[in-house]
Amino acid sequence: MSRIRPARFVHVVYRTRRFAEMIRWYETVFDAHVRYQNPVIAFLSYDDEHHRIALIDLAGVRPDASEPGSGALSGVDHVAYTYATIYDLFENYAQLQEQGILPYWCVHHGVTMSMYYADPDGNQMELQVDACADAEAADAYMRGPHFETNPIGVEFDPDEILAKLRAGAPGAVFLTRTIDLPVSPIRGSIAA
Repeated sequence: MSRIRPARFVHVVYRTRRFAEMIRWYETVFDAHVRYQNPVIAFLSYDDEHHRIALIDLAGVRPDASEPGSGALSGVDHVAYTYATIYDLFENYAQLQEQGILPYWCVHHGVTMSMYYADPDGNQMELQVDACADAEAADAYMRGPHFETNPIGVEFDPDEILAKLRAGAPGAVFLTRTIDLPVSPIRGSIAA
């Protein structure tokens, strides 16, 4: 089987200690609009993607490391690439696994089903598939009770889902997040 490539680059996530200021800056510079916001995270977009930019407020996630002037955690958290289908995402997972490359976090966010990887330098990337049919459905989900209950997501076992997909289960079965709890702990460098 040939290598499976992402369909497109989709978003970047930044960690900040200047949450409100950063939201205003991205609204101004990109003419972006907030699609969802709570005290810890904001999702912004300037087109039909459910979010092109996300901002994480370190004061809410890591209050112990949110001292002004301390830039150790500020900056890019991760970049994200989307795959055309759930089958592509999971077959790519299998191909990478054969090379000894494993995700450190597999989580169903509700709007995406995502696997997070770190490169040899520790740069983080999200490989994902959209769980919603279009931007309107993603916006509705992000404004709804399930996302409000759990905007982080629920972890999943990629080997279990890969086996079910290969056994013939329809991919659409896995795209709808059917449970909201437990909320996954945040993984990656922000949690270190």
